[in-house]
Amino acid sequence: MDQNRATQLLNDLVAIPSLSGEEKQASTWLVSQMLELGYDRAYVDEAGSAVGEIGPMDAERTVVLMGHIDTVPGQIPVRIEADTLHGRGSVDAKGPLATFVCAAASLGSSWGHETNTKLVVVGATEEEAATSKGAHHIRDRYLESGYIPDACIIGEPSRWNRVTLGYKGRIQIEFSASRTMVHTAGPERGVAADAAALWHEIERTADAFNEGKPRAFDQLMPNLREIISSNGEGFEETVSMMVSVRTPMNWNRDEFTDHLDRWLKARADEKTQTNLTFKGLEQAWRGEKSSPVARAFLAAIRDAGEKPGFVVKTGTCDLNVVGPAWNCPILAYGPGDSSLDHTPIEHISLTEYWQAIQVLTSALTRLSDLLPRQQSR
Repeated sequence: MDQNRATQLLNDLVAIPSLSGEEKQASTWLVSQMLELGYDRAYVDEAGSAVGEIGPMDAERTVVLMGHIDTVPGQIPVRIEADTLHGRGSVDAKGPLATFVCAAASLGSSWGHETNTKLVVVGATEEEAATSKGAHHIRDRYLESGYIPDACIIGEPSRWNRVTLGYKGRIQIEFSASRTMVHTAGPERGVAADAAALWHEIERTADAFNEGKPRAFDQLMPNLREIISSNGEGFEETVSMMVSVRTPMNWNRDEFTDHLDRWLKARADEKTQTNLTFKGLEQAWRGEKSSPVARAFLAAIRDAGEKPGFVVKTGTCDLNVVGPAWNCPILAYGPGDSSLDHTPIEHISLTEYWQAIQVLTSALTRLSDLLPRQQSR
């Protein structure tokens, strides 16, 4: 795998539109590329994800490299200017996914068979949606087989010389209410006020939890994403509200949801119909600094002449889907500046992208020696 081929693969992948739920063309194309690059097997799975495998089917160890192939909306003309590739998904997260594809191809099928190691590269679908369809399918496929991967690397931007150990969890709160119209001069409150009161209770609960916790990674972080009220032809008033909450480690989800349920029931009004639901329940997860996969990356980055860094992030990704279920050595890695995620100026340095491919190739070589040998499957 040379640098020009790697650049072309990333450019072409970014140029294929792949909004969440509309990834078929990109997944099919990526599978064809993996086969051209010498993967032993490649296919589109039942969730629409692109999956490529290098190494024996019954290898003594399996490493899953899972990026995501979908992007958020927003067209950015795909172009290369000097050392920079512009385009939606160049950072989040086709850059890291292409890094995985190229690093695995650089090692090749012969390496997989010689080391008895299977690399499974996944371009997962719907990561940018609350469903995380691709990650849930891969997670459950391994759980149902009774075999957990020996290590997992998630493709998310963290710069080529850093690894991300953990991500906060997430819970989405949806509230709706309706009632017969009342005169605004009367004593009865409207449903918009109910939504506002619930939002303030969520804020108050978070403030109490965050007392004495200065680090953002340890805090409960609510964000009011949407609130819409309407008057249905003057006879009924309605309101809907959506709140996204980023959650920390060691946080009691049931205690939080039960509290909000009790709070809402205490304000019950027989004239008002309310509905409170909780969705997108992803647990916060953090890998260990001393895990085999972390040690492999630290050595690879040092060999590349840089001092490696660790980060934890306040967002949520597919690491939160597979980490708690597999409980194997895990971290996230990939080139790119995550502050450019979802922005209209998303772009990636091609030099950094190539550096990340080399670091990952080196890290995977080291990891095959650090992981214990299991019985062939």
